[in-house]
Amino acid sequence: MTSETYRNPVLDADWSDPDVVRVGDDYYLTASSFGRAPGLPLLHSRDLVHWTLVGHALERLEPAAEFDRPRHDCGVWAPSLRYHDERFWIFWGDPDQGIFQVNAPQIGGPWTRPHLLKAGKGLIDPCPLWDEETGEAYLVHAWAKSRSGVKNRLTGHRMRPDGTGLLDEGKVIVDGDRIPGWFTLEGPKLYRHDGRFWILAPAGGVETGWQGAFRSRGFFGPYEERIVLEQKDTDVNGPHQGGWVRTPSGEDWFLHFQQRGAYGRVVHLQPMSWGPDDWPVLGDDGAPVAEHRRPALPPQPPAAPATDDDFPGGRYGRQWQWTANPGDGWATQHSGDGLRLTCVRSADAHDLRKLPHVLTQRLPGTPSAVEVELRLDSDEPGARAGLAVLGDAFGWIGLQRGTDGTVHLVHRFAEAVAERERDAAHPRIAPEGRARLRIEIGAGARCRFSADVGDGEGFRASGPVFTATPWRWVGALLGLFALAPAGQGHAGTAAFTRFRISAS
Repeated sequence: MTSETYRNPVLDADWSDPDVVRVGDDYYLTASSFGRAPGLPLLHSRDLVHWTLVGHALERLEPAAEFDRPRHDCGVWAPSLRYHDERFWIFWGDPDQGIFQVNAPQIGGPWTRPHLLKAGKGLIDPCPLWDEETGEAYLVHAWAKSRSGVKNRLTGHRMRPDGTGLLDEGKVIVDGDRIPGWFTLEGPKLYRHDGRFWILAPAGGVETGWQGAFRSRGFFGPYEERIVLEQKDTDVNGPHQGGWVRTPSGEDWFLHFQQRGAYGRVVHLQPMSWGPDDWPVLGDDGAPVAEHRRPALPPQPPAAPATDDDFPGGRYGRQWQWTANPGDGWATQHSGDGLRLTCVRSADAHDLRKLPHVLTQRLPGTPSAVEVELRLDSDEPGARAGLAVLGDAFGWIGLQRGTDGTVHLVHRFAEAVAERERDAAHPRIAPEGRARLRIEIGAGARCRFSADVGDGEGFRASGPVFTATPWRWVGALLGLFALAPAGQGHAGTAAFTRFRISAS
């Protein structure tokens, strides 16, 4: 890679189902956040290559009672981001509730509360379009068979221009069952270009699918279709689902995801042009590029979403999300640095997958070392805190207060089919109630756990290698947690300091 080129992926972590919009010289991206809070991440770039996380559009998921516990594969699916009438708009589908939208005058908010535009089961992947020529507005969405019994088709509606409601019952405008060889058509993004309505939509499934383009002179069809991006002889499996954006100079680019197992859905940037037959050409003649000339935009300094955190004043950075809507008092602010987590009492202390009070961020897509310093400030027998790799299976290393009053270093894990965790190594005494924890993440998301308990021996490896696993739709997560067994009264706290992720 040279200073004139970029290399994919441009976002090497789980920024699932990306969509992008340009406003002036700025580019904004959002992604699925499923059941984590805050949701709807907002990323910013000026060159389409370097991105930073600038906030979230959804503070809490609604209805709140549905998300006071982890629902890792539910919640916010495949949002669309648009700018219209001097406002930012985000539409998304909750497969169990329906289609929602929020909007704001600026990317930093304030964002409106979620408005339910269309109620129903299995309504997913909505995208609006405001036709600037006619003043009419439209909405297209896909279907989740798991909730509705329907898939492989796109439904279109006329929409109120203020985005508050739909004007008809909807009509199937693309039926994938009628297109030979197509299946699992979903994720539509709707555009107006050169006198036509365009739908860019993936099909074929997240692991092995392709990107399709559909065009029609009228919104309700009929639509012609073409495959415009597929794996071909590259190592980019399932290159699809994303958004098209045009630069001020007229260059076209397409951002999409690639499913990478425990790393989730990483984001690639593809060049886009228009062929002599007026169909879009993505990548290198329909194949994803690994390296390419940068967009013709002003050079920007290297940047990436933040990972490290000193937790100033006890506050955690934007990169962190809870595994459900946050509760009062889980993290307390104070005058110094460091994250102070309450040891929340739970009957599910044996299974991190069931806990809403795990503070998470995305697993890095490249070999890395994760470190954090931990002090357990709890006298409650069974109280524990640690650093976790969380997915359908999980592993963690941390500290636990024993019944004899001593603090032990413990390392535990649970397989995907296990209902509770078990030891991955023999406990060790942590004489000062402190430890430095480390997870080295190698190729294939293989994780080696180690710790320094301050006994003069430095970091010592703990247990066998643990291979991170994703959830059904979500990549593995790094997590910090503090908990205590069920019971009465305050169970103390745990303090985390100097969270770092470095290349290894």
